[in-house]
Parts: sequence; structure tokens; C-alpha cells
Amino acid sequence: MWLYSKLRSATFILALTASIMPYYSVSLFTNSQKMYIENSVGHLKYGVRSTRTSGVSEGRVFNFGSISSLGSYFVKFYSYFESGMSLLWGSDGHIDDKWDDRSKKVYYKNYQLLRVIPRTDMQVDDVLALREEIEGLMYWTEPARNHSADILIPPDSVTDVKQFLQIRGVEFVVLLKDVQKAIASQNPSMSRQQRVELRTNKGHDMTFQRYHRYSDMLRYMNYLSLKYPELVELLIIGKSSKGQPLKVIKISTGQRTKDGNIKPAVWIDGGMHAREWISPAVVMYTLKQLVENFKVNRKVVEGADWYILPVSNPDGYEYSHTTDRFWRKTRSNHESQDEETSRTLTNFFWGESCRGVDMNRNWNFHWGEVGASDDPCHETYAGPRPFSEPETRAISDFIMDRKDRIKLYLTMHAYSQMWLVPWGYTSKKTGDYDDLMNMGRKAVDALNRVSGTQYQLGPSPSLLYPTSGGADDWAKGAAGIKYAYTVELRDDGTYGFLLPASQIVATGKETFAAIKAIARAIVCKN
Repeated sequence: MWLYSKLRSATFILALTASIMPYYSVSLFTNSQKMYIENSVGHLKYGVRSTRTSGVSEGRVFNFGSISSLGSYFVKFYSYFESGMSLLWGSDGHIDDKWDDRSKKVYYKNYQLLRVIPRTDMQVDDVLALREEIEGLMYWTEPARNHSADILIPPDSVTDVKQFLQIRGVEFVVLLKDVQKAIASQNPSMSRQQRVELRTNKGHDMTFQRYHRYSDMLRYMNYLSLKYPELVELLIIGKSSKGQPLKVIKISTGQRTKDGNIKPAVWIDGGMHAREWISPAVVMYTLKQLVENFKVNRKVVEGADWYILPVSNPDGYEYSHTTDRFWRKTRSNHESQDEETSRTLTNFFWGESCRGVDMNRNWNFHWGEVGASDDPCHETYAGPRPFSEPETRAISDFIMDRKDRIKLYLTMHAYSQMWLVPWGYTSKKTGDYDDLMNMGRKAVDALNRVSGTQYQLGPSPSLLYPTSGGADDWAKGAAGIKYAYTVELRDDGTYGFLLPASQIVATGKETFAAIKAIARAIVCKN
């Protein structure tokens, strides 16, 4: 295997050299963007004020030029070499992790989570510029003027970033000093014996005391369909890019009302962003309340048909459990034949970050406009085209077939504690903005009465930042669903994506109270 590894590396270097060197040119900064800052030891740091158009930074451009046919031949030769070595030494079990989907686990030891509060547009630009200069830096929330933004900083850059923020006068506090420790303590483990006992006694191992894997959720959904066949129907609406089933549970006591009319419907989805674990957990909790606590919630169940998709992005969700806790996107690969050389080189150097699409930027309504990236390596990559992902296509097809019946659309995300109304792509208000706000206020007030948790209500551009190609905008603007909302669940940033599993039930209770309140007002009428 040592020989295989050396041959493989040498072959790729030949392909790399032949493909790039004759065409390589670099342009770092335009003159107007040279704003160098020296740190205390005289090293050059953070020399960019980045201006952005179409999601691409003009502050730092690596222009590899057009790759010649010679380079393509070398890359094809490399591909043939890979196949031959696989046949010689076995299947793809020894292929470098960067070339397939079995990547090495990502650890965040000594990474720090900083909360910054830029007060001016210039400070916003300063904070955004860090993305271009610090490898491995990750925005948990996007910077905006007078809004806090949470940024994950690699350990070898923590000191430099703090110095830079101090020099630029940007307020910041440290939320987590060692993110890996927070990851380790977020989700309590379950022994094999505990699982066996739960399955023996209950028929499933769903506990709501921990964040469960997708298989556990599917097992619980199957259990509900078998135990409550008069109430629950399992619908497979499609498959993920990795072939996992997208399962919707339909909860219904019958398609018609007492007056003989077809019932209105409610749609709820979760897990669109892989790392937002509280989202599928809360949707599963809602499912439990509607089915297992049917007697208590009879009126809202009888008043409407409920379509619930707990995990919209199962590939990404599983990857966030097995490999990278903070993975956001799907796990698709949109490499085309025309892009073979450039994408192959990109994947070799930057690997998994260039896979996948942000599902909440992939919808065919003002797609690819604001708050979305056209860079495949970016976390908010909108995809090569609208509905490029089998997950968004399947959901949209299912909803469009029932758009006349679905009166309430809820998509669960995290975090920020916000109840967001359309539009996300523009600061202009919808024609029925007051209706949306009034119904949203019913939900937020009901949530607050449970445990005192404060949620903000309003459109994303005013509370967060503008985004386009989002699911709630599509649900309202394309599918015509009047009441469409994005719910940003707990917390307000103390834990962020690492909300402890001990808060699942509390978050579920208050969120279900909000769902019941708004459903009663919109579809149940009781």
C-alpha cells in the first residue's frame, strides 16, 4: 500500500503540473483594496477590503486561466491509474478520503467561537474579509451592521483574529473556548443494552433525551405507522443524492370535514441544514404529540391533514454525525465533464467543502440573487441551477401537487429564536404582511407563555440578512401558500448549533405550543 500511495501522489503531481503551470497567474488585490495591517511582530496580516458582486470576492482572485486539453489528458490518465490500482489492490477502500465520501472525522479541538458586533458598514466588511484570509474560519451567523455574528476560529488564528478585531474597533466576546469539548458534551451516548431494552419495551429507541441518527427516526416513523394505522400513513416522496429515502408522515383522520369539504393541510419540515440538530428533534417531538398524544391534541389533528418531513437533508445530517459536526449542505457532487480538470484539482486541495448545495438557497424563486453564493466551496452555494438537488425537487413536487390544500408552511431551522416571515430576498413587504405578522404573533406569544423564551418576529432582511432562493419565499411566492414561515429555534447563541440534548424537550414543548396556536387560527378554526 506504501507503493500504491507513492505512485498515486506522483501521478497526481504530474497531472497538476501539466495542467496548471503554463497557465498560472495570480492577482491578489486591486490598489484600492490594499489595506494592510501589521501585527505586533511586523508580519503582514489581513490585507483586504473585499467588495462582492454575484457572491464572488474581488479582493482575492486566483486565476488559473483556461486549462488546456493536455491537462485534461493527464487528469484522465490519473483517473485510469486510480481504477487500475483499485483493481490491483482491491476495491475503493484505500482511495484517498478527499476523492470519495468517506472522509476522515473533523475535530475542532481548541477552536474558539467568537461573537462579533460590527457597528458600521466598514466593520462589516472587515469581518467579512476574514473569510478570505483565514482558512477554516466559519460563520455560524452572517455579519450585519448592529447585529451579532458568531464566528468559529481555528486555533492557530485565534490570536491574530482577536488582534485584528481590536485594531479595527470591532466588539467581540468569546462564547466557547474549546468547541470540541462542547461537541463532546452535547449529545449523551446510549449503550447497546439501552437500545435493546427500548426496542423490546417500546418498539423503538426514540427518547428525546439525545439527538438521534436518521435510522432511529425512520424506525420510530415505521413504529407509528404500524401502531396507529388509522391515523398515520408513511409516504416516500423521493430519495436523497446518496439514495436515502425522504419519508413524509401523513397524519389524518380522514380527508373531508364534517361538512363534506376536503380538509386543509399543514406542512412541516426540518433538517434542511445538516448541522442544525435541534430542528429534526423538534419536528419529531411534534410528530409524537400529534400521534401518541392524539387525545389531547384531537382538535388540531381532526381539523387538518398534517404532512411532516423530519429530515429534509438526510445525507448531510448523517455526515454531521459521522464526520463533520458543522456540515451544512447536502452531499451531492455536481462535477461535470467540462469542469473535470478544475473541479478535480479543487477537490484535491480543498476536498469535502466543495461538495453539496445549501438547500435553503436552491428553490426556484428569485434563485441566486442575494445572500447566496455561486462558489461550490461556499456554505451558501445555491447550486448550479434551481432544484439541482433531488431533495428540493422531491419536496417541491409534493407540495405543488397539494398547493391548493396546504394553508400553512413551516420550515424549522436553528438558531436565533426568530419567527421569520417572507420576503427574504427583498426588504419590500408582502401584500398581506399584516396578516402574516398577526398570525406569527399568535405563535410567538403562545411559545413565550410556555417557558418565557423570547422570539423575534419579522422578515429576514430586517432581523438577520437578505437571502434568496429560500424555501419559505418559494412556498409563498411560487406555491401560493399564504402563511409560510421559517422558524429559527433555540438558542440565542450561547450554544449555537451545539444546543445540549437536555434542551430538546423544552424546545419541543414551546414550539409545539406555537404550532398548535397558529394551526388553530389558520386551518383548524377551533
